[in-house]
Amino acid sequence: MRVRHEDVVAAADRIRPGVPITPCLRSAPLSERLGCDLYVKMDHLQRTGSFKERGARNALLLLSDDQRRAGVIAASAGNHALGLAWHGKLLGVPVTVVMPESAPIVKRATCAQFGARVILHGQSFHDAYTEATRLADAEGLTYVHGYDDPAIIAGQGTIGLEIVEQITADRGSAPDAIIVPIGGGGLIAGIAAGVKHVAPATQIIGVEPERAATFHAARDAGKPVHVDVGKTLADGLATPDIGANAFETANPLVDGLVMVSEASISLAILRLMEHEKAVVEGAGAAGLAALIAEPEDELLAGSLPDLRGRCVALPLCGGNIDPAMIGRVIERGLAADGRLTRFVTTVSDRPGGLARLTGALAKVGASVKDIFHDRAFATSDLSTVDVSCIVETAGPEHAAEMLAALDAEGFDVIVQHGRGERPRPPRG
Repeated sequence: MRVRHEDVVAAADRIRPGVPITPCLRSAPLSERLGCDLYVKMDHLQRTGSFKERGARNALLLLSDDQRRAGVIAASAGNHALGLAWHGKLLGVPVTVVMPESAPIVKRATCAQFGARVILHGQSFHDAYTEATRLADAEGLTYVHGYDDPAIIAGQGTIGLEIVEQITADRGSAPDAIIVPIGGGGLIAGIAAGVKHVAPATQIIGVEPERAATFHAARDAGKPVHVDVGKTLADGLATPDIGANAFETANPLVDGLVMVSEASISLAILRLMEHEKAVVEGAGAAGLAALIAEPEDELLAGSLPDLRGRCVALPLCGGNIDPAMIGRVIERGLAADGRLTRFVTTVSDRPGGLARLTGALAKVGASVKDIFHDRAFATSDLSTVDVSCIVETAGPEHAAEMLAALDAEGFDVIVQHGRGERPRPPRG
């Protein structure tokens, strides 16, 4: 079933009392850095931390009285479960969520705090989905699909209407492009259905992780197909297929698709923390990942250089990053940005050998974060030792200056910037 513009408009009117309009602000630092007029739609500020509330509330409000009394059920490991649980509580609709046993503890606990019945089942989303549909039949519950229910798609599309209205009010015209993360396809389908009617010149560009490119696969096949997705920082986008209704709605309206690497996703999370003071999960940062390079050697050196100088909107669609992961993601981002460098070199194992290395680093202002001596697997020369160092620099140029200084001091090094190991060329 194809979702229409009027469905999105009706959803916007329907959900407005319970879903606030989030800010859509021009980012001066990111605009300057990337060479485009960049706006960020901050839907990670919703009560449950994601855009999923929009579709959840719309779907619940469209239930019949009998369906509302019986309650709803969904399979979800995260944001859909949270949105459904929260608005079920507000609207007095009983909610059951079936989660894989691996679902984050904090999300399980939050759903329970909102009054939802939380059931853990299986090791994968497929396991949870199978159990949820079984329970729906056994208990007379209405199953609410997280990204392919037409009511969900229409609700998600309301974010697109807000983006066009807010940016037009700020600059006098609609954005040239909206870059939308794709998981199951509900968000991009809703945005495309809503936006293309009021701003047909606005490009709708989808972005997927390289390890979960389900829309790419569907376009190649001409229909949704199952994809074996890999582990990704954008775990909210790691669905094994595109929804049939979402694909039917979005496919004719989406102007372009790009894939992004894990390094660019981690760098995008870091950029949003630094420049927007926004803690955004990998799925929410994927749009920015499409605009940046690894590292940013020039303006708008990412996957979409044609957008340089144009007005671009990014929906920051989720902020529910696992707190335990933030430190690791930041370090990955710093490495991808050339601000953390790991290298291995050989020093004398006599007094003063290590001091000579650290002295060379100190001269160029590089900060040693970690250092490890490897004697057991070092060279055959017993008077030397291999040393592995992690060093913080100001950026790629500073890292290059540091490596040049080490080269000048006679150190042969193997370096890693977070984008693959490579030996330094021989001196002289």
